[in-house]
Amino acid sequence: MEKYSSRQIEIMEAATARIDKHGIQNLTIKNLAADIELSEPALYRHFKSKNEILLSLLNYFIAEMKNRIKGIEKNPDDSVSDELREIFKSQLEAFTKKPAIVSVIFAESIFHFDDDLRIKVTEIMDLMHNYVSANIKKGQESGQYGKMINTSTLTTIIIGGIRLTVLKWKVSGHR
Repeated sequence: MEKYSSRQIEIMEAATARIDKHGIQNLTIKNLAADIELSEPALYRHFKSKNEILLSLLNYFIAEMKNRIKGIEKNPDDSVSDELREIFKSQLEAFTKKPAIVSVIFAESIFHFDDDLRIKVTEIMDLMHNYVSANIKKGQESGQYGKMINTSTLTTIIIGGIRLTVLKWKVSGHR
């Protein structure tokens, strides 16, 4: 995992909070510097650009997500669906602890115009897709899940349902 200074983490968290509160269009170096009472030149010593802040934030979330999901304790008595439930519980708890990250990950408009950001968000989606797909495949092979719907389609349905739930939660003011 890439190492970030405490000041860089503070800047990333402030950027996330600004996006959550005011939208991605209001994330500027000037506004961000004012939010954390730092001069613009001082902020530029930590990050070269707004996109570098966003890329670092996404990298930080990806590393945290991988570590969190790898760290889920597996009980030998757990069913495959218990394992899947724990993955989603872990993800939803991460969003609950830092709800503003949802605004960054789901701010699709910024990713259409920057390939590096698009690639990072795609990496997050692919990670979750791989976790869910592996679980479904394991469940179907063991007979714990039915095979009427193929692994790929079922993965898409489940992830789509979670995405809808997270967006509804965000729109409701995190209720």
